[in-house]
Amino acid sequence: MTAEPVGKRRGPLTRRTDALRAWLGRRTSTQLVAAIAVLAAVALTGSLMVTGLAARMDQRQQAALAALDDYGRITQKLGEESTLAAGALTPADVAYLSAFLAALQVGPDREAVTLEETCRTGRGGAGVRYIRAPVGKPAGLAELATARRMRLSRLGPDIYAVSLPRGVLCPSRSVEAVVVRRQTGALDVWVGRVVDQSGQAWGWAVLAVMATGLVILVSGLAASTWSNRRLVHAISEVSGALDRAAVGDFSQRAPEIGVAPELSELTVHANRTLDRLEELMSWLRDSADQLAHDFRTPLARASARLEQLAETDDPDQRQILGRQAAQDLRRLRRQMNEALALREGEAWRFETVRLDVLAEAVADLYQPLAEVRSVTLKVEASQPVAVLGVPSLLQRAAANLVDNAVKFSPDGGVVTVRATSDAVEASLSVADQGPGLDPRLLTDVDLRVATAEADGRESHGLGLTFVRAVLSRHGGRMTIDDAAPGAIVTARFPR
Repeated sequence: MTAEPVGKRRGPLTRRTDALRAWLGRRTSTQLVAAIAVLAAVALTGSLMVTGLAARMDQRQQAALAALDDYGRITQKLGEESTLAAGALTPADVAYLSAFLAALQVGPDREAVTLEETCRTGRGGAGVRYIRAPVGKPAGLAELATARRMRLSRLGPDIYAVSLPRGVLCPSRSVEAVVVRRQTGALDVWVGRVVDQSGQAWGWAVLAVMATGLVILVSGLAASTWSNRRLVHAISEVSGALDRAAVGDFSQRAPEIGVAPELSELTVHANRTLDRLEELMSWLRDSADQLAHDFRTPLARASARLEQLAETDDPDQRQILGRQAAQDLRRLRRQMNEALALREGEAWRFETVRLDVLAEAVADLYQPLAEVRSVTLKVEASQPVAVLGVPSLLQRAAANLVDNAVKFSPDGGVVTVRATSDAVEASLSVADQGPGLDPRLLTDVDLRVATAEADGRESHGLGLTFVRAVLSRHGGRMTIDDAAPGAIVTARFPR
């Protein structure tokens, strides 16, 4: 086993991050939304607990401050520490201290909150006292020394939180007191204050927060379920449209809005793809129809001439029929080659094509043929005209137009090739002075009819049919106008 290169070693944090990404990648949107809802409820509960602890700490701090103030007043009234030493205390002094603490404990002017009010409402602030001397009986609330307590180091080294069960201080409720425990002479002095309970307001706050967390959890789960159903419905709509397209039915499209906004971009792209597929399928059907028509004519002529060739015994007639049949078969072969050009992969690679340069190139190609017929071949292109297309297909289409124009122009005629453009479209037109087309056909929107009626003009491959198929592939169109005399065939491309 080869060791992992040092430069590619991944630390623990990277591995954990990758594991988290992998885990998230396996979760559905519904599961993620539900997990977020649970985390939100947990976070809300955690914040409630932290807030409660902070509030409790603040209440304890307030009680500790009050207890320290009470301790200072009590020790001041007890007198000097020298008089409270173990050897100086007598049972009578302890009895006096007991009476003193009893009076201090229940005196109406000692505390802002009485024990009775604390026991009735749970409100804090009532004082608790306990003094233990080496002789005599302890004075005050003896349970302070025996109850469960917890040191509050953050508030001071000698400050405790003491839990007093129900029945110790209050007959019907348990309370918590913050107590200061210090030695004053030989006395062990405990002075404290009851901590304010959360009370009814805090209880309502807790219930409100818990209810909010429950609402978040339930709404999150409900939202995740609804979102999942909406996504499933939207995906089923897209899948249905694709399934119908797979069997050749392009009538259905996925709704782009109102189903699942998060899938709107997907549905838009899917519908555009279906639109493009429908356009290409229509183009292929039209091209197939046109090819079938144009193949039929030379094939029928060649078959008829071959039959005549088999029946005649005249050598001259046989030679003429053989030459004509060979010409028909060559034409059919050219048609097949051009049909294959529409099928080959080159028909799908688009790049920038200069129509003005293309016009010059095609004119140079047919200049020798034009000179034989004394036909003048002119190119008019005052500015660069660029379109996006397949160079080989556009060159063949332009060659077809010029070939027809040169061959069907009278001797001494003029063929004009123009490349123009404006803000709307670019165009390449070929005008001749030949016999032209039937004026009734110039307004016929179905060029297949025009090419069928003007079959005599299509001497180069598929002629106008091929040009129309190429223009359809490029999103363009072909128009035929009367030049009086002759015709003007224009290939138009949107800008």
